[in-house]
Amino acid sequence: MAEHHGCGFEGCCGRRNGTARLIDARMPELARCLTLFQYVQAVTGGPVARIDQAGSYAVPSLRGEAFAVRPGSIALRIDAAGVDTAVVARDDDTGSVALRLLDTEGRTVHQGRLLSEGDRLLAGLAGTVEAGSSAARTHMVPDGPLMVPGVPERVREHVPAWEDGDQLAQLDAVLADGGAARREVFHRYRGEHRPIEVDVVPAVLDHVCSVGLPIGVAVFAPAAMQACGGRVHVTDRTVGGRVFAAIAESSVEIDLAGVRACHLVRSTAAHGPTSALELDDEDGRCVAVVTQFGMVGEDVHAAWEHLAASLPGIST
Repeated sequence: MAEHHGCGFEGCCGRRNGTARLIDARMPELARCLTLFQYVQAVTGGPVARIDQAGSYAVPSLRGEAFAVRPGSIALRIDAAGVDTAVVARDDDTGSVALRLLDTEGRTVHQGRLLSEGDRLLAGLAGTVEAGSSAARTHMVPDGPLMVPGVPERVREHVPAWEDGDQLAQLDAVLADGGAARREVFHRYRGEHRPIEVDVVPAVLDHVCSVGLPIGVAVFAPAAMQACGGRVHVTDRTVGGRVFAAIAESSVEIDLAGVRACHLVRSTAAHGPTSALELDDEDGRCVAVVTQFGMVGEDVHAAWEHLAASLPGIST
């Protein structure tokens, strides 16, 4: 397993006493494995943004499929072409067990630490694969797709073009490559968009916390996105510029020093045009999105849009 410098996944880097078992990273086998566990600490992100949530997995989705963020469930979306392998690793020193998804460069892009002894025992039921098998080479559904109880039938991946696509098309464009290609030609986007000051982000989080306005946050790692939604219970900011927000059952951390640009982007969603704050790192890759997901109520949507419209643009 390759080291992932600055990844923020506790215990995944360096050499430790333990064992690792390669499991099937293809859909729907991976969905069967993730939804098997009842209580997991799920983490996605990198050095600039990270999301951490304890709970159980909803059925993970692939790019091009429907997506929902539901209270109490861990919402994970995957680019199958970028998730190469999955492992279940046991630390013999602590007895902890974690499921990790790795990209084609061997970096951990998502980790689910199994918090109960029952789940650690169930990890032994995860289907293994031969070394060399990968999700990237098999993400298309073969003839006669496998059916898994509780897991929707998978269809061939179809991702709408982001240029005139809805909110989900924008998220999927980011999921593919961090949104770098999209950002380079963003003038082609047919919806409303404008750059705004990065420093408004903590103010937005503080405001929605104080007024009780629910929000949604998606955090990206290469080939993986984890999202949450709900009320912001508390916010905090360190002297070094790290911003923390407790959102519903999740914790989100953003290193503002690593955020080089912020864009306000409007795209069609459940209630019509919906604004999103997209945070980019120094490489032009989107690391986090703050928005509204799904049916949140017209009053919530209207309040969010009013707040988004009031945000100042870049000073000249």
